[in-house]
Amino acid sequence: MVVFKTTSDLAFYLKNKKAEGIKIGFVPTMGALHSGHISLVNRAKADGLFSICSIFLNPTQFNDKKDFEKYPVTTNEDIALLLEADCDVLFLPQVSEIYPDGTENTKTYDFGYLDTILEGANRPGHFKGVGQVVGRLLEIVQPDTLYLGQKDYQQCMVISKLKQVMGLDELNIAICATMREADGLAMSSRNRRLTEPNRTLAAIIYQCLVSIQAKRDVASFAVVKKECFDLMNRKGFETEYVALADASTMDLLDEYEPGRQMVALIAAKLGEIRLIDNILL
Repeated sequence: MVVFKTTSDLAFYLKNKKAEGIKIGFVPTMGALHSGHISLVNRAKADGLFSICSIFLNPTQFNDKKDFEKYPVTTNEDIALLLEADCDVLFLPQVSEIYPDGTENTKTYDFGYLDTILEGANRPGHFKGVGQVVGRLLEIVQPDTLYLGQKDYQQCMVISKLKQVMGLDELNIAICATMREADGLAMSSRNRRLTEPNRTLAAIIYQCLVSIQAKRDVASFAVVKKECFDLMNRKGFETEYVALADASTMDLLDEYEPGRQMVALIAAKLGEIRLIDNILL
């Protein structure tokens, strides 16, 4: 695995690779890697692509400064995981490499409706920062395929919109299934910050999602939603939303709609740790 810390060195290296006809698969991360991230690298390699992973803790997508400061940084362990996965390239830039003109002078994008609901509403400025960093990384790496995890479903939709507004018609976006722990908890870098009792409770989020999925043909979503809120809040969660949306447009739905591809989404806090998850219906 070759490690690059500057955009100029990486760009020169990739220019030569592309001249050889090599296709690039790109996995952007903020570090604190786990099996979910590695599954994306494995998918890129299984697809026969030259695999590039970036680790960059992006300050502009944190609307909570404390969350940014406490985000786990495990670079040495991350490198070991990527080496084991036989990743081809690691891009490990500093803030000045991603934002050479400063964050305030870096291009931002308008995501419209997607920025007004759920994660957009609960984390003001979050998707603006996501668009900033992913836009820059796509300019630098210029991949053929971008690999994303389904756990951040709304973010996947935002990045799909980013592809459109950037005019990247040739870019393929592969949204890969969420990797889960044995009890169903979606793998996340934030999980390692959960206390032991809260780690056990966290699996309730997935249990609620499975319930929403299972009851789509036998109950009202309003009833199932209330059941989820009541259970989670009774167990000590601070539940932000339990929502149902069109899987393609993210239009919020009040009720199950037969024949429509839908996604159920949940966000909740356990102590200081905010967790999100979703399931397709």
